[in-house]
Amino acid sequence: MKIKPLLVLFLATLFFSCSNKGVYSGADSAKREFRGAWIQCVNGQFQNLGTERMKQNLTQQLNELQKDGVNAIIFQVRPECDALYKSPYEPWSRFLTGVQGQAPSPYWDPLEWMVEECHKRGMELHAWINPYRARMKSRIEPAPNHIVRTHPERVFEYDGLYVLNPGIPSNRDYICTIVKDIVKRYDIDGLHMDDYFYPYPVAGLSIPDSREFAAYNNGFKNIEDWRRDNVNLFIKQVNEAIKSVKPWVKFGVSPFGIYRNKKSDPLNGSDTNGTQNYDQLYADVLLWVNNGWIDYCVPQLYWEIGHKAADYKTLITWWNKYTANRHLYIGEDVERTVKYSDVDNAQSNQMPAKFKLHKQMKNVKGTVLWYSRLVVDDLGQYGSMLKNYYWKNPALPPLMPFIDKKAPKSPRHLEVVRMSDGNTVLCWDAPKGKKWGDVAEKFVVYKFGAGEKVNLSDPSKIVAITSNKMLKLPYVNGKNKYTYVVTALDRMSNESKGEKINVRL
Repeated sequence: MKIKPLLVLFLATLFFSCSNKGVYSGADSAKREFRGAWIQCVNGQFQNLGTERMKQNLTQQLNELQKDGVNAIIFQVRPECDALYKSPYEPWSRFLTGVQGQAPSPYWDPLEWMVEECHKRGMELHAWINPYRARMKSRIEPAPNHIVRTHPERVFEYDGLYVLNPGIPSNRDYICTIVKDIVKRYDIDGLHMDDYFYPYPVAGLSIPDSREFAAYNNGFKNIEDWRRDNVNLFIKQVNEAIKSVKPWVKFGVSPFGIYRNKKSDPLNGSDTNGTQNYDQLYADVLLWVNNGWIDYCVPQLYWEIGHKAADYKTLITWWNKYTANRHLYIGEDVERTVKYSDVDNAQSNQMPAKFKLHKQMKNVKGTVLWYSRLVVDDLGQYGSMLKNYYWKNPALPPLMPFIDKKAPKSPRHLEVVRMSDGNTVLCWDAPKGKKWGDVAEKFVVYKFGAGEKVNLSDPSKIVAITSNKMLKLPYVNGKNKYTYVVTALDRMSNESKGEKINVRL
């Protein structure tokens, strides 16, 4: 066991916790902030666990993430043209059972279960798909109904990876069919994609798509411009597919952390030196943001502050400047954050410096953590610092007025009921609403002490974010006075005015 490094990490975190509370406290936290965590399957954490053990694993993760302040889960459900849900189009994922096409036993639907469990905890659930990746480097045989077998002509192989060819229009239609099926059948809050569009470049290898370029070039003479256009058309089509089914479902993409280097684009590039979305992955992320084809962007800024080729501070500043037209959340690598020392304070890791940068960037509206298990296992006390410090108070998701900005009506019939079992319960009815933007989906309960001014902007006063229409109150002796306020949230977390009641507990 490597006890000494862990001890140093603990002491560094403890030093920071004791010495910086005057700088940043839970009371400073924003009332609205996207606090996400990725739960992936491709690391094999669920493979061959079986139904009950996987449910236990996920339950433990969700419970701890909820305690740590996380309000959104991004759950991987389609890693290689397969499914962690009951799909009428694609086989069950091997990352469940070890055999592609084999249903879990006892049978269950992980996506359906995760939606229910997240909503029960007041969390959003975003279904994460890898759109083009058809098969990772593996010797495991694909299922008979997998697309590499049913339509091998629509897939190309690149360094052992099999990819749905983005240059074939029918592949865009196929993926959009998958997307619409997920959005229609599951009560998800978002549809999420990561950085895998065209494959990451390998020295000496060319993408085998010259035949498709000849057939479907759409008038482009440059194959790289054509590849970018293929992905642009796809992103636009996915957004339209989602909104045609459920306008409230958010569409987000998590691109690689560098858009372009300054040496490629002196005017708009970042002062970095690495793989580029625009030039090598053919992902024109800024076009998607500026055209409103995505609702949120989560660049993967997995490097440390001070990295020679891709400095974190340089990149968060760049993304803050160029992606203001849609929501910007920062993809954070937990392991590297706690591994590296603060460049200005060797006694601390980089967590405080990164959170400080987040607060300084006016367009950064949240964080997504890579990855959930490290937070749950409290690597470098990252989870503890969230729970006790940075994300101590609850947070509502950021508003998206470009989708919907009208708040629902206030809850009705707010009252305190003394139950026959001795419990004291706060009850209310949902407001009336006809259209999706008017219907209350969740409720926020605030608690204020005697003489305290009611301030719904203070997240420290939130005691519950719930889909229930009741809340058990902590009755003691009936001598303590409190004011409770309940508001309603619609699908887009627009918040109603509050209904107030005075209570003795």
